[in-house]
Amino acid sequence: MTGPAGTGPAATGLLAQPRIRLGTFPTPLQPAPRLSAEIGVEVWLKRDDLTGLGLGGNKVRGLEFLLADAELTGCDHLVTGGGPGSNWAMLAALAARTRGLDTVLVCYGDPVPPVGNMVLAEMAGAQIRFTGDHDRASVDRGVDEVAAELRAQGATPYPLGRGGATAVGALGYVAAAQELAVQLAGFGLAPAQLWLATGSCGTQAGLWAGAEWQALDAEVVGVTVSRSVDECVPRIAALARETAERIGVPPPAGTPSVLGGHIGPGYGYRSREGDAAAQLVARTEGVFLDPVFAAKAMAGLLSAAGRGEVAGPVVFLVTGGAPTLFTAV
Repeated sequence: MTGPAGTGPAATGLLAQPRIRLGTFPTPLQPAPRLSAEIGVEVWLKRDDLTGLGLGGNKVRGLEFLLADAELTGCDHLVTGGGPGSNWAMLAALAARTRGLDTVLVCYGDPVPPVGNMVLAEMAGAQIRFTGDHDRASVDRGVDEVAAELRAQGATPYPLGRGGATAVGALGYVAAAQELAVQLAGFGLAPAQLWLATGSCGTQAGLWAGAEWQALDAEVVGVTVSRSVDECVPRIAALARETAERIGVPPPAGTPSVLGGHIGPGYGYRSREGDAAAQLVARTEGVFLDPVFAAKAMAGLLSAAGRGEVAGPVVFLVTGGAPTLFTAV
């Protein structure tokens, strides 16, 4: 187990966190000149769709710390979940199998034929259960129930809520902020904002805490694709505070920036403006944005740029999720 490169007390704090290597880092930071010309704002793309495990995606970063923690606590099962098409659940199952852990994934709703990420999760050996309840919060209750079952059978489960949004999981994007700081310095780039999709809130919390630590002086703007803004803001603030405390650095000051109005028909469904944004990025830069997360975040960025609210330069986090390109409705 290793940690990311760094110096000084804060870096030592991050280096001290258990971590296993699952991804291929650093991921590229690429200029997007044709997209920038189209919208009148300088945009760069941080390609976390290219993290190297499975079909890539941002969740690989957090899993490096979460699975290291699971191993240190002697766990033999990973129990987590989400929707039937969850990128998180699939990558968690795949990562767990590379470390020899069995996986149970809990999905909300009724059983459906396996497609997309569910097919890949089953290929990785995951056992899948459905809650029979269409409330997404039923996943977290189901995870607790499965973990209790496994303990009764003599197993040692590592239960995780949706998205792996814990202070341990958020360390992945503290490390990403350190990686990004090196890349920005290499390009001589000082972005005004970092934009991303916000779902379970762990990615934004880690990036916000990491950006503050690295003194990036860039606003971290999350476009919510799942929860209300009022729910996201305190979740991100609490997670960022816990994550910063874990590595011994000051927590970020102020209130996290979260933009609403772009969820569309609902979480897990594509939106008309998201599809238009994804098409624009594909046609200008040859990069695919998944319809559930990144496409809606890009729609938020395009909308704000159209209102003259974005000065740039902007770094946009491409979070991955390739299977949902073919399955999201």
